[in-house]
Amino acid sequence: MSWLARIGTHIYENKDGMVFDLVFALTWVTIVSAFVAIVDGPTWARYLLLVAGIPAYFGFIFSLKLAKEHEKDRS
Repeated sequence: MSWLARIGTHIYENKDGMVFDLVFALTWVTIVSAFVAIVDGPTWARYLLLVAGIPAYFGFIFSLKLAKEHEKDRS
């Protein structure tokens, strides 16, 4: 299997997760950029908030998994 076929297979198998990751990243960057532009914050604050998106993403995913497990247990 060529590397291009492997990439295509990987994308096909993980397309929902990849789309979710992309939407989360675009939303986070848009919110941070708008906030820093509105309050006229310094550049270091923009970078700090952008880096804060990493733990925010994993926290969101973790809470989403917990909510799904809780909902499954209730039914």
